[in-house]
Amino acid sequence: MKPLKLVHIVRHYGPVGGMERYVWELTKELAAMGHQITILCEKMAAEATPQDIEVVQLGTVHWRPRWLAHLRFSRKVSTWVAANPDSERIIHSHERTAVHDITTFHGPPFAKVKKKPLWQRYSPRIFANLWLERRELCGPQVKAIVPNSPLIADALKQYYPNIEPHLAAAIAPGVGDIHPRVARSVTSDRGVIGFIGTEWKRKGLDLAVNIVSELKKQRPQVEFIVAGPNPDEIRHLFKGWDGGFQLLGEIDSTSFYTQLDLLLHPARQEPYGMVIAEARAAGVPVLVSDNCGIASELNENSILRLDDEINIWRKQCDELIGQHVESVVRNWRSVAEEQVHCYRNFRIL
Repeated sequence: MKPLKLVHIVRHYGPVGGMERYVWELTKELAAMGHQITILCEKMAAEATPQDIEVVQLGTVHWRPRWLAHLRFSRKVSTWVAANPDSERIIHSHERTAVHDITTFHGPPFAKVKKKPLWQRYSPRIFANLWLERRELCGPQVKAIVPNSPLIADALKQYYPNIEPHLAAAIAPGVGDIHPRVARSVTSDRGVIGFIGTEWKRKGLDLAVNIVSELKKQRPQVEFIVAGPNPDEIRHLFKGWDGGFQLLGEIDSTSFYTQLDLLLHPARQEPYGMVIAEARAAGVPVLVSDNCGIASELNENSILRLDDEINIWRKQCDELIGQHVESVVRNWRSVAEEQVHCYRNFRIL
């Protein structure tokens, strides 16, 4: 088939976060498949541009307030598109823009704010964010909307039922090169539990601390390793602990999982959960909340309700820790192939 001409829109282009890495890896694979890729971004967030990809840096905008940053960047994108017309290209956005043919929705809808009392959502910031989100999803030029998990798809249908004809099947992220965990026995009083995530409040680190604290009564030599957050921001959560934990801060997660016997992720809100996918790729057992988008891909023994009692979480941790699990790897080429199928299926040409 004829190669596609694709424009991907992301504010920061590089492997610097969940959504940004998704765009980075996806566009590299699309280029390797022979498609013509142009990136519209504020700036590069990597030292080098991937081969066969054109990167257009539109210039940074002030990042506060966030809604205004979205609007300023969107205007830069619209100006570039108007100045560079091309009827053959597909414009694929990962941001709050106004000229895209297709958008990938990476996070929970802002429209969930509608559940709050009116007095709590009566502000210019909320009105602006709702308008930006509705424009992204319901603009007259939008042909397809791609959620990154079934959880997000269900949320979008709840708040924007009119988009259902344009809602594509979820395309989950892939996983890069992750070092595998070497199989080892774990004694009944030990084990290494890991948590990783910079946005630790949303991802439930405080709950994880309480769970592991209870588990230590049963497994006194258990270790808890936390990666992602600034150690100074979370040290207070371990007040009263007499050792048994490590706070690593920001790390390269490639080899993080090799030392774990369980990944614990009791997230309050997790659109997908890349760290869970990475742990599975490494062959590490996982225990997550039902608020994770990736939960639909997991065995029921690896999922608990967020509001389950701490004691239930403790028992399940004790059950799973050190279990042998088969490595489950979804590569980025599969993601790119599904994306191309979406382009063609929705006739975005």
